[in-house]
Amino acid sequence: MDYLSPDELLSLLTVARKRSARAWAMTLLSYKHGLRPSECCGLCMDDVDVRAGAVRINRLKGSLNNRQELLGHRGQPVLDEYLALRTWLKARGDDPSPFLFTSQKSKRVDRTTWFREFQGMCKKAGIDAERAHPHVLRHSIATHMVEKHADVLEIKQRLGHKSINSTMRYSHIGDRQADAAAKRVLLETF
Repeated sequence: MDYLSPDELLSLLTVARKRSARAWAMTLLSYKHGLRPSECCGLCMDDVDVRAGAVRINRLKGSLNNRQELLGHRGQPVLDEYLALRTWLKARGDDPSPFLFTSQKSKRVDRTTWFREFQGMCKKAGIDAERAHPHVLRHSIATHMVEKHADVLEIKQRLGHKSINSTMRYSHIGDRQADAAAKRVLLETF
């Protein structure tokens, strides 16, 4: 499964931030909320409430819609959703479009435009072409959560999956990880 390492993600976000406020916000929200490209492009102004610190995710492909908290990040400003969104909303100005992410012509950013922009950013960040697609951000958050021992149900909720089977594809754990987990559990239990 394709995903970005934490260092690759930080490099990509740095490139995105330099490219534009919109590119940074789209990349960061896609990663932190596990958005599919169409879900990111389909976000509306009404879906984001910066004051309340929440975003409403209207999932596609039969997934569960949910409301998720926006997350700041003091240690890595490039990971701060509040900062990214405020920067984008300031640059966006009083655009009358109902969509959060708009083009210069006040049109919704479509998947193809987002894909091309993402490919260019990946190239500048040194990410190989095989992983230069926005969906890799969804795989990345799930993989990072697995690597940090998040519960599979937490990952399921984050991605909006209806079925646990959809989430289980991210549990690509090797023998060493399984051995370390068993050792930890046995030591904590006995």
